[in-house]
Amino acid sequence: MQAVGLITGASAGIGKALAHEHAKRGRDLVLVARRKEALEALAIELKDQYQISVSVIAKDLTAEGAVEAIYDSLKADGVEIDYLFNNAGFGGHGKFHERELAKDLSMIDLNIKAVVELAHRFSQDMVARGRGKILNVSSTAGFMPGPLQATYFATKAFVNSWSQALAEELRDSGVTVTALCPGAVATEFAQEADLSDTDLFKNAKTPEYTARRAYEAMEKGRLKIITEPSLAFQIKAVLPFVPMPTKLKMIRKLQEK
Repeated sequence: MQAVGLITGASAGIGKALAHEHAKRGRDLVLVARRKEALEALAIELKDQYQISVSVIAKDLTAEGAVEAIYDSLKADGVEIDYLFNNAGFGGHGKFHERELAKDLSMIDLNIKAVVELAHRFSQDMVARGRGKILNVSSTAGFMPGPLQATYFATKAFVNSWSQALAEELRDSGVTVTALCPGAVATEFAQEADLSDTDLFKNAKTPEYTARRAYEAMEKGRLKIITEPSLAFQIKAVLPFVPMPTKLKMIRKLQEK
């Protein structure tokens, strides 16, 4: 296998679109997600369309020891990961005190803990080889607090901050780290997070558009990519001057039903 990319949450949405972006460049893949049948169907599609090698690993990344098992299995098979796409993650709608605590703790495990552990294990090998790229799928949600998605927004704030710090630490190593910060994207995320009928997802972008912008930014070694120019302008030039109470009300309204 050559120029191997490992993509988590690869069975649908941005993960699936990233798989196509990687594969169309003639690069091999390791696909990771919970749904084995969906992964195997995607693997067949990619092999047929791009004539590449594709491996499938069906794992729940929140399970104890899952990341270690993935890493050890690939090492045993002699597979070197050159591109790590930390894409798996989920959100959840509602007031924090009314939500099931187990769901928010699982969200933290997937959106933060698994991302950190995957990056730690694979970045060591990348640094030793003097090359590698890491794309952490974050969100524009990471630039602000998120009433009615408090835990999700906070997990993405972590990913944004941590990714940029890691990028600086690795600056002279040959390894780059890029944070992908899209707005709303038309994927299963909206349904799973119970957000489909909110204003937040009225003008959602496609996974393909998002993956294309992300891959290009990763290839250039950019620190972060806000995929929508209008959102980038609001985040950089408008939101910093909006009083926090007003900002909180605005974000809450976008997520109300």
